[in-house]
Amino acid sequence: MPYPKRPRTWWNKFREAVTGMLYGFRHEKSFRFQVPTATACVLLGIYLKLESWEWCAVTLSIGLVLTAEMVNTAIEAVFHGLEEETRSRWNPCLDIAAGAVLVAGIAAITIGIIIFGKHLSNL
Repeated sequence: MPYPKRPRTWWNKFREAVTGMLYGFRHEKSFRFQVPTATACVLLGIYLKLESWEWCAVTLSIGLVLTAEMVNTAIEAVFHGLEEETRSRWNPCLDIAAGAVLVAGIAAITIGIIIFGKHLSNL
């Protein structure tokens, strides 16, 4: 189903971006895991009273993982719209995008262990 044509105002661009985020949350199991995990990290950070630089690292990590997941979802959506014979040539794109999500996730987990581990070990 094609998107209806709307004027490209900032408000419409913002609305389309939110629609994309909600699509990811509704249709991607990993996104439904990542958003509550990110929320838990933010709540834990508030409880542990993270320093400003720690908030920067946590926020960037969360943003990186969610962005990678949304880009992966967009690539999957394009892939599934391709004809069958074209898919085999583009299949590595799916693997590469999934790999990007994995790399972002590993980096975020590592940063989380370093930052939250330090605070939790002092409790």
